[in-house]
Amino acid sequence: MTEQDPGPTGGADRLDRHPAIDYGLDAKGEQWFLKALQAATPGLTFLLQRFQRGWLRTDLLAGLAVAAYLVPQVMAYSAIVGVPPVAGLWTALAAMLVYAVMGGSRVLSVGPESTIALLTGLAIAPMAGGDPGKLATLAAALSLIIGFWCLVGRVLRLGVVADLLSQPLLVGYLAGAAVLMVVGQLGKVTGTTVQGESLVDQMVSFTRGLNGTHLATLWVALGTLALILLIHFLLPKWPAALIGVAAATVAYGVFDWGRLGVKAVGAVPDGIPVPSIPVLSVGELKALLVVGLGVAVMAYSDNMLIARGFPAPALPGERPSERDVDPQSELVALGGVHVAVGLIGGFPVSSSGSRTALAIASGARTQVYSLAAAAVVVVVLLVAGPILQWMPQAALGAVVLYAATKLVQVSQFRRLWGFRRREFALALVTLFGTVFYGILAGVGIAIALSLLEMGIRLARPHDAVLGRVPGLAGMHDVTDYPGAQTLPGLIIYRFEAPLFFANVGELRRRVQLVIDRETEAYPDAPPRWFLLNVEANTEVDITAADGLRELQGDLAAQGVLLGLVRLKRDLYEPLRRAGVVDLIGEDMCFPTLPVAEEAFVEWARTHPRVVG
Repeated sequence: MTEQDPGPTGGADRLDRHPAIDYGLDAKGEQWFLKALQAATPGLTFLLQRFQRGWLRTDLLAGLAVAAYLVPQVMAYSAIVGVPPVAGLWTALAAMLVYAVMGGSRVLSVGPESTIALLTGLAIAPMAGGDPGKLATLAAALSLIIGFWCLVGRVLRLGVVADLLSQPLLVGYLAGAAVLMVVGQLGKVTGTTVQGESLVDQMVSFTRGLNGTHLATLWVALGTLALILLIHFLLPKWPAALIGVAAATVAYGVFDWGRLGVKAVGAVPDGIPVPSIPVLSVGELKALLVVGLGVAVMAYSDNMLIARGFPAPALPGERPSERDVDPQSELVALGGVHVAVGLIGGFPVSSSGSRTALAIASGARTQVYSLAAAAVVVVVLLVAGPILQWMPQAALGAVVLYAATKLVQVSQFRRLWGFRRREFALALVTLFGTVFYGILAGVGIAIALSLLEMGIRLARPHDAVLGRVPGLAGMHDVTDYPGAQTLPGLIIYRFEAPLFFANVGELRRRVQLVIDRETEAYPDAPPRWFLLNVEANTEVDITAADGLRELQGDLAAQGVLLGLVRLKRDLYEPLRRAGVVDLIGEDMCFPTLPVAEEAFVEWARTHPRVVG
């Protein structure tokens, strides 16, 4: 088109052009720092640009409701890690404040979570040697290391890790974590000493020490648990855990349970800790780097699954995509949270589905509810120390047992059984792997099984021979339609998976099976063309390309021509570079199924089959 050519808009009715604008596609100029800051702080950006004053009341009320549920919960989770209960409050405070600024979800409740707490406790306990101070240092250091791995994951764009845990594996993993949580609290709720690192060792130790059960401690735990469950079922909107623990604390002081030997939390530090960097030996650092990677994967997976499972309520005029949580940005947010938590002496966190659901049910629209809950935590830290020291440890153990009951999703096991037995079996394998090999190994088993299952599906995908169905447009799987028809001498076959090293051998076996069946069924009209419908074959590696060359040789030895149908450019180019296109011929590559059928009919007319 020349400068004088008015182009497609020329003439009397042409549209006048207007100046082009800057669409922001080229990130240059002096605003790059501002753009990077906004990308790293989506929560703060939303609050500054879009928060409406009318939301403040419901967000504040939701924050109070979440805080009432959160305070006893996070203190109980501290016991799982093995650190003082006040560390749970420090951790929750830092996590809520930082995520409100850096997080992409408007309603996600980030902070201490049972499975991550258990994973942390099991990972650092052998390194601490029973020293509470060492446990606190290791927990804080592990938080910093998780923050490091999250930021590394963002640089490498590893947000896809969240998709490696399929639903069956998560169901089994959470159930296994619940078993470990219960076993981990047996000593606290019975007043006995339970030793051992494995589940079997701990159960043996618990059984041997049953005769030494402290009955007063056991009754406190059972009574607190019974009260929590009763409130949960009768008044589900009430903060059952807070009421149960508060009642146990009041009863401890009124009835002087300390005189009976019931252990309490004891002195609780006042105020908020000063940020500091935990000191580790080189050996401890190396060990925590490995452990931290596994915990980071699980914490991030939990975060993304709960963020997707509890989307924020829609706002007026908001596009659905604006409610989506960016997996890559969440890596930065989770990394920032863990850095803050580690600096104030906390322990690794994730997100809580129960607290998030409570926030939504209470009307929360933005992370202002988390800021309100954080303010309540500050008040508790500043003025509630003398009250918290009378809190029975057995009551906190009861809160952990209550949390464990929520992790065992019996309905999900039933659903998997009814849907597909194989997925039910995967859930059971993950459950037992987590229980008997530990929660960190359970994470590895879950991811390995996810990858194995995906590999099996890709290596043994669904396939189909396509034919015409009278009265129905298009071509369809002949297995689905008993009245389907095919052209004599022509087989159109679809292999529904990317082609790669693990399934090209299966492709060749399936193709030969189809050829043999067709020849057996129609000996007077055996196959002459075999057209591979590659619309589902979006990828190919060099092994698969070589396998197609070998397939062409097998078919040629039987007098059958190989062709490709629905060949896209993304697949055509690697097949051309591998020599597959030249081998089968450009004339045997067809853009559509009707074109391929017409080409075969014309070819068959000019190439009659020689009999004899």
